[in-house]
Amino acid sequence: MRKTFIKTLSEISRDNEDIYIVCGDAGFGVFEDFKKEKPDRFINTGVAEANMIGYSAGLAITGFNVFVYNIIPFLLYRCYEQVRNDICYQRLPVTLVGIGSGVTYAPAGMTHYSVEDIALCRSLPNLSIISPIDPIETKAAIEYAVEYNGPLFIRLAKSGELVIRKDESMDITVPHVISEGEDVAIISYGSIFSEALHAVNILKNEGIEPALISLPMIKPINEEAIFDIINGFRAVIILEEHLRYGGLVSILADLFIERGIGARFIPLTLPDAFIHDVNRQAGMRRKYGIDAEGVARTVRSVITDKSQGYLLQNR
Repeated sequence: MRKTFIKTLSEISRDNEDIYIVCGDAGFGVFEDFKKEKPDRFINTGVAEANMIGYSAGLAITGFNVFVYNIIPFLLYRCYEQVRNDICYQRLPVTLVGIGSGVTYAPAGMTHYSVEDIALCRSLPNLSIISPIDPIETKAAIEYAVEYNGPLFIRLAKSGELVIRKDESMDITVPHVISEGEDVAIISYGSIFSEALHAVNILKNEGIEPALISLPMIKPINEEAIFDIINGFRAVIILEEHLRYGGLVSILADLFIERGIGARFIPLTLPDAFIHDVNRQAGMRRKYGIDAEGVARTVRSVITDKSQGYLLQNR
């Protein structure tokens, strides 16, 4: 995804002199071509994250469209106050491009995991959130960011992600049905979407066909579109590489309550706890049941439990 990010932004910047990239001593091997082509529009502030955000805010105030790149803990956690006061409060056109979503950086440990970031960003007024599932959605997210006049967080994995989508002309602000199905709907975002896709392929061989839905824009969420899509399913499974609280599970649960919608609502997330285990990303997902087999197992349990009714319309 990050290669798609820089390729897309580099192409757009050839005709757009307002674009700056700011990083905090990260992205080595990623920005070399951009730096050669646009050396005056690439700023490395070093290991000084608060300064990185303040500098970016200053550029934005003077009229530039700024993209800030870093590993998510250094982009959001270490400089939360500056993101809050300098960027979000002033509603500046700064796009925060965070690398290493979820447990991408396993086995580096919990200091490098990004499993609270959606909750953190949701707490900040004016900050929109996009988490693409693949390079196609990443390209659409960057194109959207260039035109968007406000704070935006784009949550990416690292590299080597599958190309899942086929249609490059897509609206990144609405949910998309990637695979039609019945009885059960699986909603996911980010790189863990590939686990849901693998699960659907496993289940199809068993004669089970759940629907698979990508929800790239998490804030603001398109409420009408998501409810139109999931209406009539027996259960909705939310798969995310994020802690149990504050992420998409919390967002949808709040919406269901507000609208008085009854549903069988099944979260597949990381637990509400610090992760002490040392393992690779695949091993982490398997341990916590958010890998393809964990998703498939959950769908099977829903299908065999005939006592559950269908989603209700608004009461």
